Amino acid sequence: MKTRNRFLRRLARASLLPTLLACTSATGAELPAADLRIVFVGNSLTAVNDLPGLVATVAAAAGHSVSTLGLVAPNYSLEEHWKSGAANRIRRERPDVVVFQQGPSSLDESRVHLLAWTDSFAPVVRDVGAEPAFLMVWPELQRAGVFDAVRDNYRAAAERAGGIFIPAGEAWRPLVHGAGGVEPGPDPYGPDGFHPSYEGSVLAAYVVVAALFGESVQGLPADMTPGRGGGPDIHLDANVASRLQRLADEAVEAFPPRG
Repeated sequence: MKTRNRFLRRLARASLLPTLLACTSATGAELPAADLRIVFVGNSLTAVNDLPGLVATVAAAAGHSVSTLGLVAPNYSLEEHWKSGAANRIRRERPDVVVFQQGPSSLDESRVHLLAWTDSFAPVVRDVGAEPAFLMVWPELQRAGVFDAVRDNYRAAAERAGGIFIPAGEAWRPLVHGAGGVEPGPDPYGPDGFHPSYEGSVLAAYVVVAALFGESVQGLPADMTPGRGGGPDIHLDANVASRLQRLADEAVEAFPPRG
């Protein structure tokens, strides 16, 4: 309860202040001061298009002081992050939230692996007074039929850690043919059918902000420039931005961050 109260107090104090991103390896820049400090532990699905920076930009546009740091490496699992020292980095940075992401983790053995390393990381996160969060990603386009398994396994990890579930993949789903998608809109997949397009990463960032702050992202501007020290600029067609924001809100409403 003490940890959760600390997190909620920081959310309540959040205001529009400069934000800063360092999307680095585990030996890179430090996490800057802000009302809410977030470390992302993930791989190229987080690194492509700088998802941590996009989250900082969206949060700033929504009126929150957020800094983000990405501990990312290509093809890394949580086990590999553990062995490379991510736990020690979390202890040193003492963030407020740690967002975990590995591959789609749709297979049974991947679920076992995800839950096992959740058990390793969660106590570290709690020991520094932070909240663990789990970013549901998406399967390869050619395996679009396994969205349910991706969701269920990430949700199980969040429940196991008593943490926050971030349903980014569910926000993608209406746009993905073969996954029940029926809504016209931008393709969330990049050219390789696995990594996100720019719009796919922005949509994921909307979901992260909506889930962490418990508020709608609808009505945010299509163009966002956070100012000095912030994440990257965001520039979208107004209709595309409105559609992605709605999808983000609907995903968080359908799959609440807690329970």
